[in-house]
Amino acid sequence: MKEYHLKEPIKKYLHSLQYERKLSKNTVNSYEENLYLFQEFLKQKDLFQVTKEDILAFLKQENQKAATTKAHYFTVIQNFYLFCVEEGLTKENPCETIHMPKLPEKLPNYLTYEEVDRLLNMPLYTPYDYRTKAMLELLYATGMRVSELLSLRFTNVDLENFLVRVEGKGSKERVIPFNETSKEYLEKYIYTYRPLLIKNGKNYEELFLNNRGTPLTRQGLFKLLKTLCQKASITKNVSPHILRHSFATHLLDAGADLRVIQEFLGHENISTTQIYTHVSKEHVKKEYLEAHPRSKKE
Repeated sequence: MKEYHLKEPIKKYLHSLQYERKLSKNTVNSYEENLYLFQEFLKQKDLFQVTKEDILAFLKQENQKAATTKAHYFTVIQNFYLFCVEEGLTKENPCETIHMPKLPEKLPNYLTYEEVDRLLNMPLYTPYDYRTKAMLELLYATGMRVSELLSLRFTNVDLENFLVRVEGKGSKERVIPFNETSKEYLEKYIYTYRPLLIKNGKNYEELFLNNRGTPLTRQGLFKLLKTLCQKASITKNVSPHILRHSFATHLLDAGADLRVIQEFLGHENISTTQIYTHVSKEHVKKEYLEAHPRSKKE
């Protein structure tokens, strides 16, 4: 991470995010970079003499960026000033009278049941195939985040009781059940195939290893998933989170309670989970239009 020369109030805010709110390192780094850009734009202007017009000018400067990126910049700046007001560093929040336009709600991409079957029923030949099979089965069975999957250790998995313990955002732990199929392939991977992936006698604590014997990365999983989807003739734009989205959508389709899904996903607010109700309704509508005899064009 680049070394930024930040003003004291920003340093204090970032310290609070990391050590009091216990946000992830990546999140804190993102806030740090955004606030540095804002500080550079202001040049030598005092942070507590900033006006609404200064902030709007900064956002306008970022016009070439996506609307979601600009909205993120504004959120970071707004939260910084809210912190400063709460800490008594300033009396006014210059963001208070700024109203950002509401972003269009983007529905998460997900796989159909048939696409999940094609993806998960991959041929298994090598130890790496069994590793990938165990990972994808676990992702689809639990809906955990990819970052949570890749940081799993042996001590996080309770094969006897079909449970996995993950550390989510803000270092909050939760326990998620998994199914018999996940257990079967986790056992095969852990006891038979993972030992074959260890290189130079270096055994990492992380559960899932790459072809160099080191912990698999997010980028590595993304490339792997892209290749597998191509082989399974899945043409959707896939990301490592696609099985998490599929997990939530399919549970809702099957009648699972939204609060239960919220707990499995580790969402702090139910409103975050509710987006999957829209996805599920779209899925039902599509099924209806394809199946109902009066919905088809002559």
